[in-house]
Amino acid sequence: MRRNTVTPLSPSYRADTLRKLVNEEVDVLVVGGGVTGAGVALDAASRGLSTALVEARDFAAGTSSRSSKLIHGGLRYLEQLDFKLVREALKERGLLLQKLAPHLVRPVKFLVPLRHRVWERGYIGAGVTLYDTLGGARALPRHRHLSKRGAAKVAPGLADDALIGAIQYYDAQVDDARHTMTIARTAAEQGASVLTRARVTSLLRDGERVVGAKVVDRESGAEIEVRAKTVVAATGVWSDDMAEAAGIPAPFTVRASKGIHLVVPREKIDLDTGLILRTEKSVLFVIPWGRHWIVGTTDTEWDLDREHPAASRADVDYVLEHLNAVLKTPVTHDDIEGVYAGLRPLLAAKAAATTKLSREHAVAHPVPGLVIVAGGKYTTYRVMAADAVDVVVEELGRPAPPSWTDRLPIVGADGYHELWEDRFGLASRTGLPLVRVEHLLRRYGTRIWNLVDLIRDEPSLASPITETSEYLRVEAVYAVSHEGALHLEDVLTRRTRISIEERDRGVAAAPVVAELMAPLLGWDSHRTDREVANYLARVEAERSAQEAPDDAAANATRLAAPALLPS
Repeated sequence: MRRNTVTPLSPSYRADTLRKLVNEEVDVLVVGGGVTGAGVALDAASRGLSTALVEARDFAAGTSSRSSKLIHGGLRYLEQLDFKLVREALKERGLLLQKLAPHLVRPVKFLVPLRHRVWERGYIGAGVTLYDTLGGARALPRHRHLSKRGAAKVAPGLADDALIGAIQYYDAQVDDARHTMTIARTAAEQGASVLTRARVTSLLRDGERVVGAKVVDRESGAEIEVRAKTVVAATGVWSDDMAEAAGIPAPFTVRASKGIHLVVPREKIDLDTGLILRTEKSVLFVIPWGRHWIVGTTDTEWDLDREHPAASRADVDYVLEHLNAVLKTPVTHDDIEGVYAGLRPLLAAKAAATTKLSREHAVAHPVPGLVIVAGGKYTTYRVMAADAVDVVVEELGRPAPPSWTDRLPIVGADGYHELWEDRFGLASRTGLPLVRVEHLLRRYGTRIWNLVDLIRDEPSLASPITETSEYLRVEAVYAVSHEGALHLEDVLTRRTRISIEERDRGVAAAPVVAELMAPLLGWDSHRTDREVANYLARVEAERSAQEAPDDAAANATRLAAPALLPS
């Protein structure tokens, strides 16, 4: 049900939403614009509840843009006999691949090298067989066993002593930041009021009951009160802070575990498949990502700055050491194009290390009017959201339909398969090269027509942002006009992945993209220059942090970059 009179997530939509939130009480106020918060907003709005979402920074600015970018069941959780979690995640994987987000979620092959001649093939093979069948209707091909010679054909870059055979299986991957933003955009099209750069400073109380929140618009500095019958905190590693804001003991404790990833050129690792390697602490993925590989991750406790977790030299060395242990030709520091670090919100239990904590989620209702949801996996965001909204509906005490987000395609998904099959005709009709059409379809699905219209009005927008970029100028414009981007960093880091995919981390693209954004956001030359300067300072701080020897030094170095300032 669409109730907005302006294009959702456009600049005018933001101003309209601010005015609306001042004057109207909502059924549900969602705090947090990561994948879970966006999922809660979509679930609630699609059930007919009046809904608002506020996010202190940008969609997916925290954990949800810094994952391994996998939609998977958690093959390694089978070893922990966590069949329920794996089954649930595999079911969600199938829904995302086939119905909910086929333009953003796609299959990816992985190779599991075998090192032991007798027991390992049967042991891992049995697990992968179970993995193929647990999720119900099969969305991906079954696994296959490979001899050492067969494995060498798909992974010629592996060292001779790295394996004696292998098993190849399928999972799926996603651009997590784009997917999260698109869920939020879908929520807005379902009638939710969605607002980024809006930080909750305190909760409103009426006796014991939570009745809303004080929110600061970080673009103007103005403070508003948002009244709500129920507040849902989906704040990830900030979950404990929400309990503190409510003046109550935390119903559960969320611990932050840092994971870092490296991005390297595709030609630097001679593989035709992704790779999964067991380490002494967890697993290491080598994941195909367009013209690149994503390699990670680490798993270390983090109790420093949560907004900007920093990768240190020790983190980078750890990943390279484990990667190079199986390669014929080592990857060097000079080969690295990008590095990113994120924090996993893990439910704390009596365990000695974060790697042993459960990935399952929890929903708490500690006081009237407040629901807190945390934990879980990116893949199961929709289940977490539905569980949280079920508690909200019970709290509201009035009828509402059950969740139907398992049947609700997100923006760009409906009709995508047919449009993909017609991509050659689409290229012919639009005059765009096929490679550009495929690129746009995989990012915007059926909303490609919005971008085609912009290009028709201004043909220069069909050009790449820079000579080396696979992203088009039109995508920077669309990020502002339809996707809620308010700052240069939003476009370079999350609407596109220029910040980790380009060797210069987006330095060359920054002034080009800022000039494209400026007229849409009313920036003058001073503001445009400041956006570029802030972004370049961030790049320099991240590069310097990655040379720091440990977490403390990396954290201090990263925090040297200036924060985004109000307009």
